[in-house]
Amino acid sequence: MVRANGAVSLRELARVVQTSEVTVRRDVRALEAEGLLDRRHGGAVLPGGFTRESGFPQKSHLATAEKTAIADLAAGLVEEGEAIVVGAGTTTQELARRLARVPGLTVVTNSLLVAQALAHANRVEVVMTGGTLRGSNYALVGSGAEQSLQGLRVSRAFLSGSGLTAERGLSTSNMLSASVDRALVQAAAEVVVLADHTKLGTDTMFQTVPTDLITRLVTDEPPAHDDRAATELQALADQGVQIAVAGASASGGAGGEQLPAGRQQRRDVPLPGPRRGQVVPGSGPQLRSATVMGDQPPAERARVADLRRR
Repeated sequence: MVRANGAVSLRELARVVQTSEVTVRRDVRALEAEGLLDRRHGGAVLPGGFTRESGFPQKSHLATAEKTAIADLAAGLVEEGEAIVVGAGTTTQELARRLARVPGLTVVTNSLLVAQALAHANRVEVVMTGGTLRGSNYALVGSGAEQSLQGLRVSRAFLSGSGLTAERGLSTSNMLSASVDRALVQAAAEVVVLADHTKLGTDTMFQTVPTDLITRLVTDEPPAHDDRAATELQALADQGVQIAVAGASASGGAGGEQLPAGRQQRRDVPLPGPRRGQVVPGSGPQLRSATVMGDQPPAERARVADLRRR
């Protein structure tokens, strides 16, 4: 199944072989020891970093709680009346479901799933690119999609991908998808990458967004034993990427608590240093506050923006 689809979820494996996920997890661990596959959160993929892209049914079952928490946090970055672009992916689909509540929003997308999530939002205008439909991820790709983005300018681009490293930035396994994502990036003043911890440190064939063009990364809290993800986060921060972390406890996942409505879990994390060649006035340690769950109030956003200007 992994060879046919590129990836598979433990839930799907358990259903097919009619056994428990505990048994499947043990067998997957044994197959990984033999070098036949690589384990990922909630599933398994082909071995090696440059894996083929898995289809939507497989990706939709991987790291679902983490994607939900990331989407909740990313939605707090979007303000009323903004114009944004949203790329294809299961995480961006979760984001789109939350954007339906933002009045006056204009969303440009090449994803049928994103458009579907916003189809009944009467206060959100959806603009779709042209292009050829790629059935594996329900996205429009090709020259038609890229040409429809020429001359476009929006405030932010929200993108996902197959892998993210500090060395190469965001990448994907499909050439056509990568080309459209690059066109989306060129249309935006800021680039926000949505990637759960399973994609950190993973490198795939086609680069979509180099690290120096990524404004912000919204991710989830890596497990304590995941040294690779933690190391990659630090490396990204060192290169000037702003890191926003949605904590596992805030997402309501296993072992965590659901935060009451209207509350936010916050923590101070070091402000990433300046990008190469950037001169920053003043000196001394700085801290920025990362919102872990919930929409940041407009008054708070204004206060933070005022402090940054000073």
